[in-house]
Amino acid sequence: MKDRWAEITATYFYVGYLKPAPGTWGSLAALPLAWLIFAIGGVWLMALAILAAYVKGYLATKWMTQGRDNHDPSEIVIDEVVGQWIALMPVFIGAAQAGVSALALWPGWIAAFVLFRLFDITKPGPVGWADRKDNATGVMLDDVIAGLLAAVCVAALGALWHG
Repeated sequence: MKDRWAEITATYFYVGYLKPAPGTWGSLAALPLAWLIFAIGGVWLMALAILAAYVKGYLATKWMTQGRDNHDPSEIVIDEVVGQWIALMPVFIGAAQAGVSALALWPGWIAAFVLFRLFDITKPGPVGWADRKDNATGVMLDDVIAGLLAAVCVAALGALWHG
């Protein structure tokens, strides 16, 4: 039972098995649920969802990689989900402050997606440092850092665009 739960969680309901580029599929699949969570409970529920997904993802990743040589198999995409949600936070905060639908800020969604994938794939500086850790912490942490970098860029782009 634990193995099935870990697989469903780590692969984000089997999205991680989609080819090519399972990480990109995982990031893309994270978007509708992020919108739903925000629509139901706003910024605070989204923040709690990120924290819960991180903890659950860490445990699932640890169980999925236990005893395997590959500490970061491509089918594990829960880390991309967490990173993508972090990258979207400036969009949600902006929507909440402006009192508009998060979907009205669609350019921010595109920027968050593209920037997160860019940082996750290229692994600049601290993203690469975290990725080199051969454990579940590294699997999750590199995407958290990539999400944070993307979020800073999304916020900066939003500030430039909206003055």
